Amino acid sequence: MTANLLDFDLEGLAAFCESLGEKRFRATQLYRWIHQRGASDFEQMTDLAKSLRGKLQATARVEGLKVLTQQESADGTIKWLFDVGGGNAVESVFIPEDDRGTLCISSQAGCAVGCRFCSTGHQGFARNLSTGEIVAQLWFAEHFLRRRLGTSERVISNVVMMGMGEPLQNYAALVPALRTMLDDHAYGLSRRRVTVSTSGVVPMMDRLGADCPVALAVSLHAPSDALRDPLVPLNRKYPLAELLDACQRYLAFAPRDFITFEYCMLDGVNDQAEHADQLIALLHGHGGRGIACKLNLIPFNPFPASGLSRSPHAQVLAFAKRLSDAGIVTTVRKTRGDDIDAACGQLAGDVRDRTRVDERMAQRRTVMLTPVPTAPTAKERIE
Repeated sequence: MTANLLDFDLEGLAAFCESLGEKRFRATQLYRWIHQRGASDFEQMTDLAKSLRGKLQATARVEGLKVLTQQESADGTIKWLFDVGGGNAVESVFIPEDDRGTLCISSQAGCAVGCRFCSTGHQGFARNLSTGEIVAQLWFAEHFLRRRLGTSERVISNVVMMGMGEPLQNYAALVPALRTMLDDHAYGLSRRRVTVSTSGVVPMMDRLGADCPVALAVSLHAPSDALRDPLVPLNRKYPLAELLDACQRYLAFAPRDFITFEYCMLDGVNDQAEHADQLIALLHGHGGRGIACKLNLIPFNPFPASGLSRSPHAQVLAFAKRLSDAGIVTTVRKTRGDDIDAACGQLAGDVRDRTRVDERMAQRRTVMLTPVPTAPTAKERIE
């Protein structure tokens, strides 16, 4: 079986070249051909020695993902469905804006976290993607868009690991992919412009900070453990106090001086004034220090299996104002691509579930999602 060179970051590619008896600098040449020029045919790589091209033909390949469908939204958003084999498919979304081009990338076929408001979570989980399958989404999209626009300039300026899956549960494949995105010989993206979104896998947040710190977005969605438990099941393992401690630690490494918290606005569930006040207290009061953060309020994108509804726009704006008035930087995400199911929480791909998700979700729908008062702390009981 030949090696797919999309699986390697530059260090890995250098080791591969050395295994062929070649100098390490050949890896840089090869890396540029693959990622900066989009080449997959070794014969196109004319500054490589003919003998090396022969070795590569025998031992390696540059293999992207097959595009099953491409959909384009009225607002310019493009969604691709990629075949990852075994009856599974994943989705990627390109969002064009005046000052940037953002690609939303998947890290898993499905997702095992099972957040209540996410259609990917309702689909279940099949497997992790390889590094090559993660990078291939960027590799394809960047060079497709360059050809369409007739430019050799970079089109994708931002990458967000917010597609299908929990990136930090696929850590071994994620980090080499991030390094390829950041490398000046590949895509040369700024650490501030590559964002990993997590529902709160605390040990891996610490590892990411040490290994490859990029911008971090945390799926918060609730101001208390009692409310977050049924919305984000991972909270039962890593409750809010542990999660916020990990966020505080990450700021020591982060390329930005704040953490982005994502908060999906669910009608009557987490969008009331008391929830905003609890959120303010949580973020201002954590450890007596507060957390440098930005709140990104996300209008919920409904799907039938969720049993949830989108908060009215006026309610979202009132919630945002309450947070802003308390000194928390707050934005409301503009919904993009919802006419092609490419908006936040809508990516579903096509996954052969191995997690009996329907049964688990049905049980979760029986849990009341009304706020439950947080139990007093030991200190409060004493006072």
